[in-house]
Amino acid sequence: MLIRRLIQALLVAVLIAGAAGIWLWNDYQRFLNTASPLPESRTFTIKKGTYFNALVSQLEAESVIDKPLYLKLAARLEPHLARIKAGEYVLDAGMTPRAMLEKFSRGDTLKYHFTIVEGTRFSELRAALAQETGLVQQLPDMSDAQVLEALALDAPSPEGLFLAETYQYEKGISDLDLLRRANRHLEQVLQEAWASRRESLPLASPYEALILASIVEKETGVPEERPRIAGVFVRRLEKGMRLQTDPTVIYGMGDAYDGNIRRRDLRTPTPYNTYTIDGLPPTPIALVGPDAIHAAVQPEPGEWLYFVARGDGSHQFSKTLREHNRAVAKFQLKRREDYRSSPEQ
Repeated sequence: MLIRRLIQALLVAVLIAGAAGIWLWNDYQRFLNTASPLPESRTFTIKKGTYFNALVSQLEAESVIDKPLYLKLAARLEPHLARIKAGEYVLDAGMTPRAMLEKFSRGDTLKYHFTIVEGTRFSELRAALAQETGLVQQLPDMSDAQVLEALALDAPSPEGLFLAETYQYEKGISDLDLLRRANRHLEQVLQEAWASRRESLPLASPYEALILASIVEKETGVPEERPRIAGVFVRRLEKGMRLQTDPTVIYGMGDAYDGNIRRRDLRTPTPYNTYTIDGLPPTPIALVGPDAIHAAVQPEPGEWLYFVARGDGSHQFSKTLREHNRAVAKFQLKRREDYRSSPEQ
């Protein structure tokens, strides 16, 4: 009789334990796959070096979850969920705990975007980077020479060395890291373009192609005009004509430029003033995009040697100085007498 009672008691205990186990398992599954108490989307940061148990405590402390032991159980049963990655995450309202863990283990962090604008200068790029709160700021304490050294770049200036594109980044990288990516992207595009350059191009190196591309970038914002603009400059180089392009004058003037180019500015020698120097300036004068690079190495063939702005963003191209002067009279008649917007002999 005693043995029978013991057996009955044991069976009851087993049934109770089994029922409790089933209930706990179902409750565990409900917890993992039920919407969290988050009322709205929010950002959540996992710092570098955070262990899984510390993450669980952080989630509980910030009222993201309410059953921390279940998260720890999940890490035991599914170890890949415990391999969390540091970063800044977006947790959507009603997101399930399982979805959170999967997001943390994938490293699906919040992405930021930064655009290097075509035609801007490196000084303007530095100023724009300084406004990016998602970046660790290193540049403000560095000179341009120190930037070149930090990036291991062998160039006289950082001007033009970063491709004008939109870059995606995660919070926590530095402004220097982003520049490093932009430079590598530039080198890739530039080398590929140089390898497929037009034969007999009057350019001695990829760097000279980059210098020409920067002038093309500053001369027009009309994409389809870039190869034609490049063609004008290439033919002038081939003929030994000075480029005589205003953006190089402006760049050489530096802070002295007040929005106007005067006749004396065209005559004042600087290393960049292509009205007074032969050939290309010593460095690029702006940051460029892929289209300007491709235009510089694949210029449009033709006989045009001159161009003048029409006033609507496009240009009138001419083969002779006489044609050019007529175009200037037509499109620039109302401009001041010493206005220059294109190469002239």
